[in-house]
Amino acid sequence: MAGMPKTQVQSTTNRERDELKSIRRPVIFLGAVMVVYILYIVFSGQLDEFVGALAGVDIWWVVRGAACMLCYYLLGVMGYAVPVSRDKDSPLGFRDLMSAEAAGIFFSYLSPGGAGSAPARIYRLTRAGLTVGAASALQCTRYIIYEAAEGIFAAIMLIFRYQYFVSTVGNFAVIGLVLFGAKIIAVTGLILFCVFPRFVRRIGNTGIRLLEKTPLKLDYAGWRDALNNQSQEFSDGFKSSAKDWKMMAFAVLISMSQLTCQYALGWFVAHAFGFHDADLVTCLAAGSMLELLTSAVPLPGGEGGAEVGFAMLFGPIFGSTVSASYVVWRFIEYVLPILAAVPLLGLRSRGGSNVYQRLARIKHAFDRFLTGLPGMRRRKVSGGIRFTPKKADKPQKADSSEKDDRK
Repeated sequence: MAGMPKTQVQSTTNRERDELKSIRRPVIFLGAVMVVYILYIVFSGQLDEFVGALAGVDIWWVVRGAACMLCYYLLGVMGYAVPVSRDKDSPLGFRDLMSAEAAGIFFSYLSPGGAGSAPARIYRLTRAGLTVGAASALQCTRYIIYEAAEGIFAAIMLIFRYQYFVSTVGNFAVIGLVLFGAKIIAVTGLILFCVFPRFVRRIGNTGIRLLEKTPLKLDYAGWRDALNNQSQEFSDGFKSSAKDWKMMAFAVLISMSQLTCQYALGWFVAHAFGFHDADLVTCLAAGSMLELLTSAVPLPGGEGGAEVGFAMLFGPIFGSTVSASYVVWRFIEYVLPILAAVPLLGLRSRGGSNVYQRLARIKHAFDRFLTGLPGMRRRKVSGGIRFTPKKADKPQKADSSEKDDRK
């Protein structure tokens, strides 16, 4: 942290220490839940079957599932890089985006309802040089794109596998529809929040004035200053990104690919337990519905909803091995990402090349590679560079001096 004032260094250190302290209770809670789950298996007489099922797991399929979650993380970094790559003057580098994505995964999994994800991401973006408004706008853009992709994915899965949900979980499918509708409403409300900053300031200042009349002693002046100064920058950043609809569409495709990696874990676990006839689309549909359920449970990691939802949605696939399958799925989808995110939280670009510059270098290197291919030449055209095969050189006519020499 060279070059930073001493007070700012201490503030940053204290903030990071407070973040780590805030996850102690969720970790203890999750450990207690796992102990209760194991005790349930023991006292319900399923221990022998549970151990036998785990003993027959194909580790290579577990490794493939872990690699799929690695792709989930990398695609998440790309989801941030797409809007950032439009800004030549952005201070963000790829290491900053890797830290922000890792922080989002880490604190989302260890906070009730994933509430700690957005503040942790915004904090790391501001630490990299963005203002609070710009960091909030970037996070809001990323969140809206991700939630929109999640809603589109869920709608597609409900269309293609609705009968599977009705036949396996019955009226539980109605809960999925309700959760899907709630997500659409939340995304719509957030978009309105970004598009109408004046209305947001009016409502926010009204709420602050009402709180000032209460006995609570809070930093009302700081709240009002942040609301009035940062809300417009927040809205401008989102509107600037939303104007480029091609970028937004590409970012949605990246997010849908990211969700595919996460929802496909059930398919990898099924193969690990020997169920090689498991249908990929059905596993994707069950994973999508399970994510809607766990995100609605206000407990760290969606505990309670994850166990019940997995048993109901994947029960027809795993049968009697559903308890052991849940443990393997939970390890790949939940425990492993938390452990892998810890060493990535402190990544920083520290004034190196930003995302725009990095991508420009990659494009330039790719351009030179294509130019060097045999039979290819570069021709500038409107809208980019087109590579076309070289035409054979025409034989040149001999000049008069050469004719005289021949004579």
